[in-house]
Amino acid sequence: MVMMWDLHGSSQPRQQFSGHAMVVTGLAVSPDSIQLCTGSRDNTLLLWDVGTGQCVEKASVSRNLVTHLCWVPREPYILQTSEDKTIRLWDSRGLHVAHVFPAKQHIQTYCEVGEDGHKFISCSSGFGGEGCEATLWDLRQTRNRICEYMGHFQTVASCVFLPKALASMPIIATSSHDCKVKIWNQDTGACLFTLSLDGSGPLTSLAVGDTVSLLCASFSRGIHLLRVDCSRGLELREVTAF
Repeated sequence: MVMMWDLHGSSQPRQQFSGHAMVVTGLAVSPDSIQLCTGSRDNTLLLWDVGTGQCVEKASVSRNLVTHLCWVPREPYILQTSEDKTIRLWDSRGLHVAHVFPAKQHIQTYCEVGEDGHKFISCSSGFGGEGCEATLWDLRQTRNRICEYMGHFQTVASCVFLPKALASMPIIATSSHDCKVKIWNQDTGACLFTLSLDGSGPLTSLAVGDTVSLLCASFSRGIHLLRVDCSRGLELREVTAF
């Protein structure tokens, strides 16, 4: 079940969306906030009307254990990663698969679309440096791989585009079960900085906070507030943990 709250309202959920047979592992809200798409380990995607809470479309693909969903800005398309090692682009108009990207060798754990909707990044499971990469893809033209970011030694659980104001070149960040957050040159694949959060356990999620901050979730130490410092080149440091 998925529940939606009003941040400035009561403590009770504003809406509930119940329809999956197993745990919900991905959700994405449409750019106009009218629709919600959810995905599950039951191999299904459900499309919901946010206002009424009613399911308006359902789609199922065999062995498609959903790991993450991301709505493409200003488009009717939804990007989805899966444990079957593929990335699918869904058209919300009828909820059907519009494109399947070339399969990777490992489970695809996460995806994020850039603000302009032209590119996206995904990341892979792995161990001992096998797999453990993030990949930049073209979303608009060739829909092929553009660049890969290799350097983690365990599953890469999250990847994000960083604000353009941070550096002279486009940069991305990744977090991994190897307790490290890395910043990369988006165009060349070069690793620009590595922050080790020792004792944190696997890092499970990464999100942009503001123009200079990141939030990183971990198994053992909660949520880490990280700050990008450009005073002496590009560096990343931990401010505190919650």
